[in-house]
Amino acid sequence: MLNVQHVSKSFGSLKALDDINFTIPNGHILGLIGQNGAGKSTTFHSILNFLQYDGEITWQDKPITESVFDQIGYLPEERSLMPKLTVEQQIVYLARLKNKPAKEIRPQIDSWLEKFAVKGTKKDKIKSLSKGNQQKIQLICTLIHEPKLIILDEPFSGLDPVNSDLLKQAIITSRDNGASIIFSSHDMENVEEVCDSLVMLKNGRIVLDGTVGDVRDTFGKTRLFVTTDWTTDRLSELPHVVSVTQREKNRYLLDLDDENAGKNIFNALTNGQYIEEFSQQPPTLNEIFRMKAGDRNE
Repeated sequence: MLNVQHVSKSFGSLKALDDINFTIPNGHILGLIGQNGAGKSTTFHSILNFLQYDGEITWQDKPITESVFDQIGYLPEERSLMPKLTVEQQIVYLARLKNKPAKEIRPQIDSWLEKFAVKGTKKDKIKSLSKGNQQKIQLICTLIHEPKLIILDEPFSGLDPVNSDLLKQAIITSRDNGASIIFSSHDMENVEEVCDSLVMLKNGRIVLDGTVGDVRDTFGKTRLFVTTDWTTDRLSELPHVVSVTQREKNRYLLDLDDENAGKNIFNALTNGQYIEEFSQQPPTLNEIFRMKAGDRNE
């Protein structure tokens, strides 16, 4: 379990982190979200002891020291591979830094390349690979020593949807094997699909914290998707409908100012008859991110 308690960090007059608190149990994925400069990388660097900070960070109830670094897998946002090495040399080199012997790692490399659908062989030099495939190699380097604490800074950067799905599966597999995982992403769909919980930072402070479902539900089920032959004007006249957006033919999105209005709207639209779609939902995580990131009162 990773425990971050009352962590603060300043760079001169800039308060990069302001009393940050969260816990990641074993077998749990936490998404760390926020705009650029919100404090995500500073949080990661504090966990890794790259920075001095105020507060307390523990792993399995003990301070994070060099003795536990072998249990940590870290993927930095910036690519940090050595271009003149072969894929095999790069993976073995970084694994040995985690005290994994080469004879243990080399037999695994082909299966990892296959798992991530790397276009290339272990004898290819890093510089000959595409940016996306280099990103995959860096991910393999992060995971091949089976870390119990995994820190991923923008891991989906440079990956197309198919390869993003491969990474998501690898993250979920590590979670199911008991790892505590924290990652940052600007793609809220990835966060919603993978994370058990999330923390949102703004100006170094936590402004959202909880499971994805709980965070969404706190904003109310104010988005209503309906399929109907009613006109936009007629839908706009319904009580508590703030706006109406036509998404497809006869399919609309209604924004409500009161989620409790849903029942009366349902009765009005159906009049006791079948309706193909009536789905009342909270805002998406992407919409919540925009709302919170743009809230000047925070």
